[in-house]
Amino acid sequence: MRIGVFVCHCGSNIAGTVDVAEVAKRALTLKDVVHAEDIMYTCSEPGQAAIQKAIQDKKLDRVVVSACSPHMHEVTFRRCVEGGGLNPYLFEMANIREHCSWIHTDMPVATEKAWDIVKMAVAKARRLEPLFSNEVDINKDVLVIGGGVAGIQAALDLADAGLKVTIVERQTTIGGVMAKLDKTFPTIDCSACILTPRMVDCGQNANIELMTYCEIEKVSGYVGNFTVDIRKKASMVDWSKCIGCEICVQKCPSKAPDIFNVGLEPTKAIYIPFPQAVPKRAAIQTEYCRYFQTGKCRVCERVCPAEAIDFEQKDEIVQKQFGAIVVATGLDVFDWETGYPEYGGGKIKDVISGLQYERMLNASGPYGGHVHRRSNGEDPKTVVFIQCVGSRDESVNRPYCSSVCCMYTAKQALLTKDHCGMDVEVYVFYIDIRATGKGYEEFVKRVQTEFGVKYVRGRVSKLYEDNGKVMVRGVDTLLGEQVEVAADLVVLATGIQAPEGAKELAQKLNISYDEFGFMKEGHPKLRPVETNTAGVFLAGASQGPKDIPATVAQASGTASKVLGLLAKDKLKTSPMIAIVDQKNCVSCWKCIDVCPFSAPEKQEQRDGTFKSHVIETVCQGCGVCVATCPVNTISLKGFPTDAILDQIAEVLQS
Repeated sequence: MRIGVFVCHCGSNIAGTVDVAEVAKRALTLKDVVHAEDIMYTCSEPGQAAIQKAIQDKKLDRVVVSACSPHMHEVTFRRCVEGGGLNPYLFEMANIREHCSWIHTDMPVATEKAWDIVKMAVAKARRLEPLFSNEVDINKDVLVIGGGVAGIQAALDLADAGLKVTIVERQTTIGGVMAKLDKTFPTIDCSACILTPRMVDCGQNANIELMTYCEIEKVSGYVGNFTVDIRKKASMVDWSKCIGCEICVQKCPSKAPDIFNVGLEPTKAIYIPFPQAVPKRAAIQTEYCRYFQTGKCRVCERVCPAEAIDFEQKDEIVQKQFGAIVVATGLDVFDWETGYPEYGGGKIKDVISGLQYERMLNASGPYGGHVHRRSNGEDPKTVVFIQCVGSRDESVNRPYCSSVCCMYTAKQALLTKDHCGMDVEVYVFYIDIRATGKGYEEFVKRVQTEFGVKYVRGRVSKLYEDNGKVMVRGVDTLLGEQVEVAADLVVLATGIQAPEGAKELAQKLNISYDEFGFMKEGHPKLRPVETNTAGVFLAGASQGPKDIPATVAQASGTASKVLGLLAKDKLKTSPMIAIVDQKNCVSCWKCIDVCPFSAPEKQEQRDGTFKSHVIETVCQGCGVCVATCPVNTISLKGFPTDAILDQIAEVLQS
């Protein structure tokens, strides 16, 4: 056996704390190591050329690179050694940057630790065996979960490239949060005018299937061959007959909360969310329907000209196959009523959220665009906006910035002047202004100078009613004094949070999520739209707060990644998978219970008994079954158990 060890300086990232030349020199003393050298940048073209030259000149049959995280460059180095004529799985990477140099300041201590890490990597390399990939057929259909602007953009890009796309949306229409907005910043374009044509394009595109009022029930399979169970919720209306005439909505006697209009005014038990809905189909909220509650009514059935009402409709499960999945589940806004009791806790009628104000401003909203006090219907003379409600606030477990609040507050302040007249007093309480997009800073300055919106730097501590006004008590930190404003209307810039059910969906997809429920990308810089599960991609606010331009850009980037994946007719599978020694299997089925990918199965033997068997194309090499097996009969290719024992022995000898 002939092992080569290459230790990277990584500029000063590693060499600033680790004596890399000393580590390389000491590596030559290890058993089977015939070549060792330190290289300034092993990931660079000259660095990789040096590795390939050493493989050929020294006839190396194992390679150890001591550098940064395998998450960043393991694939790069596998390609490198393969280019040098070596099986790519005869390569081992030792992380002496994140695991060593970046967390130490004492060079002798860091050097000794790096030496231990290198010794362990060499010990593992001795046990490595060549591995070879298999090829599997690939399904070219794509599932997009979420019908907001991110899902719409990704679906249109994929459909335009000729792929079949299914959009699954849990509401009765696509459009998402953007469909609720009045105008968009900084251009003050009509949100519906931008979005509605794309919604219609989705509805009419032959390559796009809309499955609205549906939810993901179960996901199994692997990249290129996912099987997805989709629950079609019973709308109690036959959508193949419904013509969207809204006669049933007009005649329905039962009221229900209006989710689309954020609870400003009630809707009917049978409803169509908004006039531009796609598809424009009615659905019954059975928990508010008089017939389902009392057994009497059926008015909608009698007046429907298309005879579309179907009170016997049930949920059904539809199973479909896809090659890739795009998660575009969008966002929710922070529930300020429970999070901020000091702001009235939802009991003061003239305190509303930013999204509620959007619906108040919107001509298609419940008030036809008329801005007024909800308590008495009068036009407001003083409007106060409060920023960072549910973001940048650790007291409500929202320490992150929601990205859009500064800008949508500036937009709403401008629109307030437009709707109510230039003489209306508008105040904005803020921590600081974050206007980082193209034209954003100029927009905020225009709101302040041309429209006379008064910005007060400081937090608001309390809201309370007094004499028919909402008293806003806060502080001006620039002047260093307490302030109190008597407002007619208070608008809270509620922050962005992950949508309800996001964590549960992530678990069904076997992808990671952060402590706030946002889906985690594969790498924040190198893989911003990919996840840790091959074939599952992210788009829009499912990954974190972002505005419309960033959402659309990411959605198109996601579509390009999906196209790159599905451009092939076959996919190479990773050979680093679990295997079962069936002679020693005791058929306890613990591996089946714990596997997140459903890779182990019961396989019948010649004697009629059943033993565990791992489906190679499904296994993702996570190793959970290896750790769980009570008789150690499962092993993971590329991570032999003997190698782990050798690594432990090596480091204990020092």
